[in-house]
Amino acid sequence: MPTVSTTIKVSRDGQYIMATGTYKPRIRCFDTYQLSLKFERCLDSEVVTFDILSDDYSKIVFLHCDRYIEFHSQHGYYYKTRIPKFGRDFSYHYPSCDLYFVGASSEVYRLNLEQGRYLNSLQTDASENNVCDINPMHCLFATGTAEGKVECWDPRTRNRVGVLDCALSSVTADTEIDGLPSISALKFNGALNMAVGTSTGQILLYDLRSNNPLVIKDHLYGLPIKSILFQDPLDLIISADSRIIKMWNKDTGKIFTSMEPEHAINDVCLYPNSGMLLMANEDPKMNIYYIPVLGPAPRWCSFLDSLTEELEENPESTVYDDYKFVTRKDLENLGLAHLIGSPLLRAYMHGFFMDIKLYHKVKMMVNPFAYEEYRKEKIRQKIEETRAQRVQLKKLPKVNKELALKLIEEEEEQQPARKKKRKNLPNILTDDRFKVMFENPDFQVDEKSEEFRLLNPLVSKISEKRKKKLKILEQQAAQEQEKEEEPEGKPSDAESSETSDDEKGWVEEVRKQRKLIRQEEKVKRQERFKEDQQTTLKPQFFEIKTGEEFRSFKDSVKKQKLTKKTLGDRLKLQEKLGTLSVSDTTVGSKQMSFKLKQSEQQKKQQEAEKQHHQERKNIRRSASHLKSKRGRRRPF
Repeated sequence: MPTVSTTIKVSRDGQYIMATGTYKPRIRCFDTYQLSLKFERCLDSEVVTFDILSDDYSKIVFLHCDRYIEFHSQHGYYYKTRIPKFGRDFSYHYPSCDLYFVGASSEVYRLNLEQGRYLNSLQTDASENNVCDINPMHCLFATGTAEGKVECWDPRTRNRVGVLDCALSSVTADTEIDGLPSISALKFNGALNMAVGTSTGQILLYDLRSNNPLVIKDHLYGLPIKSILFQDPLDLIISADSRIIKMWNKDTGKIFTSMEPEHAINDVCLYPNSGMLLMANEDPKMNIYYIPVLGPAPRWCSFLDSLTEELEENPESTVYDDYKFVTRKDLENLGLAHLIGSPLLRAYMHGFFMDIKLYHKVKMMVNPFAYEEYRKEKIRQKIEETRAQRVQLKKLPKVNKELALKLIEEEEEQQPARKKKRKNLPNILTDDRFKVMFENPDFQVDEKSEEFRLLNPLVSKISEKRKKKLKILEQQAAQEQEKEEEPEGKPSDAESSETSDDEKGWVEEVRKQRKLIRQEEKVKRQERFKEDQQTTLKPQFFEIKTGEEFRSFKDSVKKQKLTKKTLGDRLKLQEKLGTLSVSDTTVGSKQMSFKLKQSEQQKKQQEAEKQHHQERKNIRRSASHLKSKRGRRRPF
C-alpha cells in the first residue's frame, strides 16, 4: 500500500488475497495462481471493513467511514447506498441474503440483497454496537456492545435469545482496569464456542450453554483486541492487538508462541488450511509469516516447505559448541594429560577443546566436593554484598593484602600534594576495573616466583626513594618558612652520592636473589637425576614402513633439527644441497624451483634405466664400428 494497510482477507477458493489501505483509499486484489496483482481500484473514502460474498472476487461489499455501503462486481463499481448512523462492522446471513450493520446506534440495520431494500432493524439495549458475527452452523447472530455485553439474536424470529455480561467476567483479582471494558472483537467457532475480545486486552472463551467463561486470557498490554482467529487442527486461538499476536491453547490457555512486529497491527488473516499468517499494519508493506507447525504451505508457494526442511536438516552450529577450553595445566590437574593427541582433545591456540560432559564427569571424580565449595563461595559473596551496604571500616582485602597496604600508604602520603594541586586522581582500590584483583584469589601475587624475586628489590628501592624525597620536600618547606633567602635543595654531590648508594644496594640484592634461584635449580636437577636413576628403562620397539630401509636414528634427529630452524636457514641448506635454485627474472621478481626428494625404489629404477641406456649406446657404437671396418676391406 502507499502508506498504510487497514484490512486483509482471503477469498473462499483461496485464489485471491484482497487488502484495503490508504492514502488514497483503495483496494488491491492479488492473484495467488499468477503471483501478481490482479487489479487495483481507488475508492471515495476510507474503508472501515469489507467482506467477500462470493467464492472469488466477483461480489464485494465495503463499509466506508462516511456511512456509505458500496457494492462491487467483477467489472468494478456496481451500487452505493447509505445507512442512518456511522457503521463499525457488518455480517452476511447467507440463508436470507441479509446484511446486518452495527455502529454508533442501538439499532442493528438489515439490508436484504434479494429484495434490494432495508428491513425492520433490531433494537438492542446498548447505546452503541462495536462488532458482530454470525455462527456458520446455526446462524445465531451476536453483537458486542460498548457496555461490555454480548447480545445474541435469532434471525428467524428476530428475537433476542440471550445476553452475556463479559465486562464483569473479564475483571479478576490480578487485572487492573481503569474504565468499563467494551467489546472490540467477536468470533464463533463451531456450534457452541465463542471468543470475545475486550478493549482492555482480555479474551474470554465461552460455551454458549454457560454464562461463565471457560478460559480468560490477558494480553497484559491494556490495548483493544483487534482480531480473533481459530486454528482447529492444533486447538489454538490466535488473538491480536495493535502490538502483539499471541497463539495459545483454547483448553488450557497455555501460550504456544507470540510475535511482536515492528509496526502497529490493524488486521490479521489466516490463510485457510495452511500455516501462513497475513497481517495488515501501519506500514506500506504487509507482513506475511509462515509457521510450519500450524500447517503446510499453500499450493501456490509450496517451495516454502522444502526451504524449511532444508533449514531443519542442516542447522547452523558453531565449530566448538558444547566444548570446554582447557590448558595443559588444567589437563595435568585433572589427570588427562595422556589424552593429548587423541580425538577427545582438539588443539586450539594455547590449549585444547574437550567435551563439556566429559569435563564435568572428570571434575566430579577428581573433586567430588567442588559443588559444596562453590555453594559456600556463593553464600560468602552474597553475605559480603549485604555487608557492603552497611557502614564500612577501613579493612584490608583478603587477596593481595601487601599490595593494598602499599597503595593505601602511598595514597595517604600523596594526599597533601593532591590538595595543593586540586586534582582527583583515580585510586586502584576504589576503581571497579581493578576490583577483581583484590577479590579473586586467582589474581594473588606469587612472591616465590622468579620474576617477583628479581623485581622485588627494585620495587622496594623505588618506595624507599619516594619516602626519602617526600621527607626532603617537607624539610625544604620548613626551611623556606624560616629563611626565605637560603638556596633550595641540597648540593648535587649529596644527591649523586645518595643515588649511587641506592644503585649499589639494589645490585647487591639482585645478585643475592640470583644466587638463591641458582641454588634452588641445582637442588631440583639433583632430585630429577635421582628419579631418573631409580626408574628402569624399558625397551621400545619401532615399526618400519613397507618399502623403506632402516639406516639409523640420526635421520630423525636431523629432521627434528630442520623443523626447529627458520625458513631462511632451511632454504640456504637446500641451495647448498642443490635441491633448490633461486634466480632473478627479467621483470624483476624472483623464481624458485625445487627438486623433490626421491625414495630408494625410485633411485634404483633411475640407476637401472641409466645402465640400460649406457648398454644400448655401447652396442650401437660397436655395431657402427664393425660396419666401418667392412667398408674399408678391398675386393679380391
